[in-house]
Amino acid sequence: MSRTVTSSSRATTRSAATLAGFAAILLWSLLALFTAASGTVPPFQLAAMTFLVGGLCGCLTWIARPARARALLQPWPVWLLGVGGLFGYHALYFSALRLAPPAEAGLINYLWPLLIVLFSSRLPGSGGLRAGHVAGAALGLAGVAALFAGRGNLDFAAGALPGYAASLAAAFVWAGYSVLSARVGQVPTDAVAGFCLITAALNLACHLAFETTVWPADATQWGAVLLLGIGPVGAAFYLWDIGCKRGDVRLLGVAAYAAPVLSTLILVASGYASASPALALACLLIVAGALTAVWASRAEPKPV
Repeated sequence: MSRTVTSSSRATTRSAATLAGFAAILLWSLLALFTAASGTVPPFQLAAMTFLVGGLCGCLTWIARPARARALLQPWPVWLLGVGGLFGYHALYFSALRLAPPAEAGLINYLWPLLIVLFSSRLPGSGGLRAGHVAGAALGLAGVAALFAGRGNLDFAAGALPGYAASLAAAFVWAGYSVLSARVGQVPTDAVAGFCLITAALNLACHLAFETTVWPADATQWGAVLLLGIGPVGAAFYLWDIGCKRGDVRLLGVAAYAAPVLSTLILVASGYASASPALALACLLIVAGALTAVWASRAEPKPV
């Protein structure tokens, strides 16, 4: 009886953590809307502002329980993973957008969910690489490709090779950060607040070195920046940390392909974009991929 209860408890905990990861993906789908509403703030400046808000939001939770601030007392490899993942990914992606067309760079960057599925097969207790997860991720990638192709002709010009390389490197960095986070599952999620604050400082340094400061023009734009910091660049990273450490990482990798489609649907609903047949096809492919991955997860033997 006790073994059955323990197994059920573990399954419940894993399901709840996976749902937390899904919530992060939903928050990321708001990224494009809030970014569009934030005006013309340069990328590194916007990242510095929003990561500062996200980090401070995490610190505010320590007021009721100050002992949680001890989560910052981590060895340097943990800090290297956290800051390297958050800052490294965004720095590489911003560089890719400067050196290559946004559509092509974005499509290459969205290899990261597929890489998560592949990398997670090396995690202890993962059960190895299952065909259903790979097929689901491939369908998701096809859906994203259809979405990007529907926005215009994709043209991978040789002159933009450095940008493509930076975008691919960003995909590897984020996939590596997500999967390696599961290997340091003993590190409390509260440590993410520290990662965000250091990432904000590094983005500020890049902004001062490479950009001209442009502040939000009105209350609406300032509100969009604040919402970015609270949600897609704040709570989302805490939820993603929970999902990667205690949830089904492979399923989260496949589900992540829903973010650009949901983002486009939100832009359509808010008037920033128009609907298209490519959007409908992308939805179908990504839903099919997610269902395939769910089936693969449910088909696995249950722990006893």
